[in-house]
This record gives sequence, structure tokens and C-alpha cells, in this order.
Amino acid sequence: MEKAQEEMVYSIHHKKTTKPSERYPYDLICFRHTFTKTNSIFSFHCSLPYFPTIRSDPFLLFFLFIHHFPYLSIFQKTRKKQQHNRTMGKGGSLSDNVIKNIILSYTYVCIWIFLSFTVIVYNKYILDKKLYNWPFPISLTMIHMSFCATLAFLLIKVFKFVEPVSMSRELYLSSVVPIGALYSLSLWLSNSAYIYLSVSFIQMLKALMPVAVYSMGVLFKKETFKTDTMVNMISISFGVAIAAYGEARFDSWGVMLQLGAVAFEATRLVMIQILLTSKGITLNPITSLYYVAPCCLVFLLVPWIFVEYPVLKDTSSFDFDFVIFGTNSFCAFALNLAVFLLVGKTSALTMNVAGVVKDWLLIAFSWSVIKDTVTPINLFGYGVAFLGVAYYNHAKLQALKAKEAEKKVGQADEEGERLIEERQGEGSVK
Repeated sequence: MEKAQEEMVYSIHHKKTTKPSERYPYDLICFRHTFTKTNSIFSFHCSLPYFPTIRSDPFLLFFLFIHHFPYLSIFQKTRKKQQHNRTMGKGGSLSDNVIKNIILSYTYVCIWIFLSFTVIVYNKYILDKKLYNWPFPISLTMIHMSFCATLAFLLIKVFKFVEPVSMSRELYLSSVVPIGALYSLSLWLSNSAYIYLSVSFIQMLKALMPVAVYSMGVLFKKETFKTDTMVNMISISFGVAIAAYGEARFDSWGVMLQLGAVAFEATRLVMIQILLTSKGITLNPITSLYYVAPCCLVFLLVPWIFVEYPVLKDTSSFDFDFVIFGTNSFCAFALNLAVFLLVGKTSALTMNVAGVVKDWLLIAFSWSVIKDTVTPINLFGYGVAFLGVAYYNHAKLQALKAKEAEKKVGQADEEGERLIEERQGEGSVK
């Protein structure tokens, strides 16, 4: 068994008090231990509020230094009581601000799940030949892109809701255009799959997204190959294969379309890291629509002219139902706005976890309302894939926590070194 790594940070919160109600001034001394074992972080806090002043007892400082802690950092902060009051209410319960933030976070999650759920079911309703019977996925995607690009322009340029990103023409052509091409292909293929596959089975196939993203990340050297991660990816793929085997309405062409959509979407996510994030450019969902949607519209125009325009012309399907397509496009834009709020208030990982809940809700809805056939083999296979995806999200969360803890420890050490130097300077002046 590997020996657990242990990091210790010794912190002294130096705070003099001269209140009349206290007989003697004192120093507040707080020890903070941070133990790192595998990926788990545990913190233990012990405060000794009535220690004698440490500057008057250098032997105590020397004893604590050599006996307990290999690392010493000294930095000034506010009282522990003030820190306690910021997180706890007067009666010992969570403060109103914390409760408000928790409620808001859950509200954003519920809004995102509802809108994502609505857009998927709405698209299925429009494209399915047995329902609304308008099987033109390129046209539907172009309507979405036109609507979203217009609203994004209004929010950024007119209402100043979001600040635009400074971007040169060269950067737009070299970075945004390739991402727009991949995004248009992903949307085209994913919407096309709704014509041939059930909503429940499409959600099961989407469980392959972590596998595709990790594989593309390793291919483009944005992810490090790890045996345990690859084993997890294989387990997810195995579960999806079982679900596909048990699918009652299996369609090879529909499966190829959905797998192609997953592959293009995974490539797009990796390309965002390579072409934009690595250059210090971060696009939120609103600015992404502002820059990417017009590009997608241009790319989709080419296949639309050759694939769907002749059929639309011959079947006289140009009749535009403003209620259906207007509300559908508005839901698609609202979904992007919900992503902007959810990621801004919580994290992208929270959205991934919420996506798992949404997938199960869609499967239940597809079976109970749309009357799609969901077999026990379907559920067993997706259950295996679900466990793999849950483990993947858990590993990502632990990695983020470990990285954040290391960052905080590093900041504390830097602050401690700076204050030690300042105190040494004060001592030399005296």
C-alpha cells in the first residue's frame, strides 16, 4: 500500500485585542492541518484564543516549529468569530445568503433540466414522421441558428447584457470558423437522428460523450492516457453496446447519425481548448452564439440547397408555422441562456451531473408518454454506462478539489513568506 502523502500548513492568525472587557491583550493562534490522501482533502481547525503573545515567547514559536510542522506560514486575517458569522447565522444555522445561494443554484439546475428536456422533446415532435411530420433537420437547425444569432446580437450590441470578446478577423477565421463547422455538423446529425431513433435510445447513445471527449483529448494531446480511465471508458462503451443490443426499434442509419454527432461534438469541445482557451479566449453561451451561429448558418446553407431545398419545393412544405417554430427556437435560445446562468453560478461539472438526471427523466418520459419501447436489456445496459459516467464525473470532481486545495496551499505559503520577510524587515529596523 502506498504511503499517504501528508501536507501540513501551520497558520498563525495574529490579532491583538484591547477591549476594556478583556484584562490582557492576546494573540489568536489557529492551526490548520490539510491532509492529502489520494484525492480526498480533509481539514482540521484548532484555535487557542488565549495563548500568550507569541512575540514575547520565542521559545514557544521555536518549539512549535521543530516539533509539529515542517512548513510555517504566518499571515494576518480577521477574527475567527467574523469568519464564523459570515457562514453561520446568529442562531447557529446557515446564513440567509448561503441559503439563498443554495436555492438559486437548485433553481438554475431545474430550469436547465426543464429547458433541455423541452428542446429535445420538441425537436422530436417536429421531426418525427408520426407526430408533426416535418423531417427537415437542416432547416430546423438553420431556423434555430438564425433566431439565436439575432437575439445574441441584440443582447450584446443593443442591450449590452454581455460584453463582446475582442477578436481579430484572422483569429475568427482560424479559430471560430472550424469550431462553427464542427458545431453545424453535430447539430445536423443529432437532429437527423430523431427521425429514426427513439428519444430514450438517443439518450443512451449520448452516454458515449465522455468516451469520445477523452479519446479526442488523448489524440490531440490535451488529455493524459491513464489505464484506469480507459478501463472506465471501455465499461461505458460496453454498457451502451448492451443497450443497443436490447433496442426494440434499432435503426443502423440512425445509430450512425447519432454516433457521428457525438464524434463531431467531442472534436468541437477539444478544438475549443486548442483554438480558443489556449489563446486566452473564453466564450460563454451567449458570445458563442454571437460568433458561431452565423458561421453555422453559412455552413448549413450548402447541404440545405442540395439536400432539403428540392424536397421542400416539391412537397410545398415552406408553410412556416410561427407558433411552432417560434416557440421551438425561443426554447433553444433560452436553453443557451440557462447554460450561461448555470455554469456562471455553479460549474460545468454541475451541469454534467444534472445532465444525468435529465437523461433518466427523458427515458421515463419516452416510455410513459411517447410510448417508446424500453426493454430490460436497454435499462441494464444503460445502467452499466450510467455507473461509468457517474464514476467519470466523480473522478473529475476529486481532481478539481485536489487542484483547488494545492492552489490554496501555494497561495498561503506565498503569503506567509511575504509576511515573514516583512516582519524580518521590521525587526531589523528596530
